[in-house]
Amino acid sequence: MTVGMLVLVGVLVAALLLRMPIGFGMLAAGVAYLLATHQDLGLVAEQVCNGLYNSYVLLAVPLFVFAANLMNAGTVSERIFDFCRILVGPMRGGLAQVDILVSVIFSGMSGSAIADAAGPGLVTIRQMLKKPEYSRGFAGAVVVASATLGPIIPPSIPMVIYALVSGTSVGALFLGGVVPGFLMAGLMMLVVHWIAVRRNMPREAPVPRSEWAGLAFRGALPLSMPLVLLGGIYSGAFTPTEAAAVAALHALILSTLVFRALDWRGFWAVVLESARGSAVITLILAGSFMLNYALTAEGVPQAMAQWVSGMQLSQIQFLLLVNLLFLVLGCFLDVSVLLLVFVPMLLPAATLLGVDLVHFGVLVVLNMMIGLIHPPFGMLLFVTKALTGIPIGEMMREGWPFLVMLLALLLAMTFFPQIVLWLPQTMGYGAH
Repeated sequence: MTVGMLVLVGVLVAALLLRMPIGFGMLAAGVAYLLATHQDLGLVAEQVCNGLYNSYVLLAVPLFVFAANLMNAGTVSERIFDFCRILVGPMRGGLAQVDILVSVIFSGMSGSAIADAAGPGLVTIRQMLKKPEYSRGFAGAVVVASATLGPIIPPSIPMVIYALVSGTSVGALFLGGVVPGFLMAGLMMLVVHWIAVRRNMPREAPVPRSEWAGLAFRGALPLSMPLVLLGGIYSGAFTPTEAAAVAALHALILSTLVFRALDWRGFWAVVLESARGSAVITLILAGSFMLNYALTAEGVPQAMAQWVSGMQLSQIQFLLLVNLLFLVLGCFLDVSVLLLVFVPMLLPAATLLGVDLVHFGVLVVLNMMIGLIHPPFGMLLFVTKALTGIPIGEMMREGWPFLVMLLALLLAMTFFPQIVLWLPQTMGYGAH
């Protein structure tokens, strides 16, 4: 290992131990690398500006963040919840089943797991905690698990970032997440049913037929957004990046003009929250561009590819190692860091072995979603605890069946790539 790499790793580890914001830590490590290798510090500005301003696809990230915050601030979550009660409410564990179906629908609007947990998830938890048959831990575990659907079912913010670093088609990645996303939702509903039967949970009272028309009408406009977005993308009416702008405009019109759920003060609060969230992501992106420059200059991705080639791994063996790596790293690191730092190091090896980059991308994103629901990092656990006060330990005790199910699905997707690739190839995207 060169002096430059030692300095880079040392500064980055020190920043993590000091709990410095990860974006600042990566920038500090990049600057330290340039100093140690006697390179021009102006490369920091060059790498950051070129990375941020030469990528049209990045515009989708703040727009999807804005759209999700608008929907959470309005009455969209409540309207979707009421509509889903008609469909699955009378089942055993009805409110938990409703939460999963709400997450499926909300996933087609926001692309963010955190937004799902903080919006529809919070609505569902409040309803479940009014019923004695739902424990706090179970309510939290269902919401945390179903929130992982957000970045799998399109649109997806992590898939947009993966497309940035890999050069893969965003449209193909979105299609690749459809079948796994619906499989996840179906398996989660089976898990809830199994738990509900074991605990002899009573069925929820069905929604009176006289209320169906009103609830369906209330939910019709929010339910139209996934159809508009995905229909527009795959009909060629607009690109995935433009779809993010359409989503933001759609959410803005619904929340302000149609539902009148936001006044100027509420709208300004949404703008500020979206700006803060986008700034955090942008800072991490800026740091990653600098870090990736250093790693590329040191030949780390190429060395990784040569190491994999020397081990003579098959595609399946390589993907299993990648799964293990990300499951471990997901215990400690943020999704953005994994996507922006570790994925670029593995891409040359994946390409060398002929791994389809759409398949690889969806696997990576699912790995990261699993990382969001288990400690010690488990961002979704911390978000849900902060919003509801439910202890993390209680959610973990109730959440292990969902974690086992997600791991089983991850293995199935690893061994059977067509789970991911069938729909993109059917729609004409071909191999990547």
